[in-house]
Amino acid sequence: MLDARTHKEQKNSTLVKGCAVFLSLSLKIYRNWSENLYPGYVICYSGKNTIKTYNGDLRDNRVYMNGDLRYTFDGKVECYMDKPVFKRKIYNEIREWKENRSDRYALLIKGARRVGKSTIAEEFAKKEFKSYILIDFAHTSKAIIDLFDDTYDLDFFFLQLQQLTGIRLYEKESVIIFDEVQLLPKARQAIKYLVADGRYKYIETGSLLSIKRNTKDILIPSEEHKISMFPMDFEEFLWAIGDEISAETIRHLLKNKKPAGNVMHRNLMRIFRLYMLIGGMPQAVETYREKNNLQVVDETKREIVDLYEEDFTKIDGTGLAGDIYDAIPANLSSNASRYILSSAREGIRSEKVRELIPDMLSSYTVNIAYHANNPAVGMSLEKDAGRYKLFTSDVGLFITLAFKDKNYTENIIYNKLLSDKLDTNLGYLYENVVAQMLTAKGNNLFYYTMESETSNHLYEIDFLTSVGNKICPIEVKSGNYRTHKSLDVFCNKFSNRIRDKYIVHTKDYKWENGIHYIPVYMVPFL
Repeated sequence: MLDARTHKEQKNSTLVKGCAVFLSLSLKIYRNWSENLYPGYVICYSGKNTIKTYNGDLRDNRVYMNGDLRYTFDGKVECYMDKPVFKRKIYNEIREWKENRSDRYALLIKGARRVGKSTIAEEFAKKEFKSYILIDFAHTSKAIIDLFDDTYDLDFFFLQLQQLTGIRLYEKESVIIFDEVQLLPKARQAIKYLVADGRYKYIETGSLLSIKRNTKDILIPSEEHKISMFPMDFEEFLWAIGDEISAETIRHLLKNKKPAGNVMHRNLMRIFRLYMLIGGMPQAVETYREKNNLQVVDETKREIVDLYEEDFTKIDGTGLAGDIYDAIPANLSSNASRYILSSAREGIRSEKVRELIPDMLSSYTVNIAYHANNPAVGMSLEKDAGRYKLFTSDVGLFITLAFKDKNYTENIIYNKLLSDKLDTNLGYLYENVVAQMLTAKGNNLFYYTMESETSNHLYEIDFLTSVGNKICPIEVKSGNYRTHKSLDVFCNKFSNRIRDKYIVHTKDYKWENGIHYIPVYMVPFL
């Protein structure tokens, strides 16, 4: 709680009885206040203007909410500082929906839990609409829940909604957010009629897994435009830590096929390793900004992992889905050509795992790369559904999983990882982060293996992407990048199908013999 004073009060060092002024901590205290305040007034600033004034009994028990302030008239006033709202690329996708699709479709934001769906939806509503109502179905009142029992009379529905929330809606200028919409399927069913009514816009957020499992008894609305939200990518992470330069520098270097030079490259790699350790979950990034302690960040990430594993029990009560998730680091570190089921649980049937994979993918907690039986454009048509690799959707959570055998991951381990001095093969770590970055750019993931004609050796291309009518093989190297037999064999075999060849490694950029040797921090900018 903050006590603040008018200019006159500051001079006299005397508080006016019954007057309290509360401001967001992001504002300068004492901005343009009135010189003539009367007892009983409560004035709150949201960052742009005065949002509420109240003159009367402070025991009114009403609750007012507006953006970054929450205050109750029950004898005391409370002020809450908003969590930081990070700049996210999905904002432009939401704006495109508003400008071109919102008259015909509600927006459904899909993504893993804790990825920032609710935050970005509310931030967009604040900036792009005259007013908004956010209904969090995890915490809203029974009175609001009951409104969705009967949406036949929409005039009365909207009247009650405004009365219960204290927020006025404006036709064509207001949006209603259904947060955690999976918790009330009938609210999602109502979208069909709400959109057709046309008065307001609608944004839905929620766990896709739970959405799928809570729709068996409702009519799924076709009036939904769906977009996916992923953990913060490297560029978004740079924005979050206040780095507005590095991304443009990397773009320039890549476009002009220039190396960064020793000093700049080392600095960019250190920043990228920091991104790998923290990851792109907003809560973890926020913890880093507040505490500047990677061990504390690890504790935040463990909470998220625990949350995911609780969700996995909704998929399969035996705990197999959680075991599959936990075993991802071990699988990748083994350099196996596919996910080894026994690493998750001995004696498990592949059919059982295959049944769980779609639900795990729907949770957005994992990414999958399928084996491409025929590496050409249209690889999804000939993928091998029984041969696949799994990756965590966030590299920061991957690090936490890799050291899950410890109660917490000490700063010393993080520091060694940060400086690339930990005595372990980190190839699998870089493979996971490349998978994450390619997925965020809209790629479906595929890989390819070839048997040697002269030995039992298996050649493998880590990732395949397509551009136009050509494919781009990508090999990920954490160590010696000068030998790349797999890439050479692959390119000789499919030379007429290839556009660009990439070696992703930890060294500086180099163009040599038709191969782009790119540092891993350039992958998001390809």
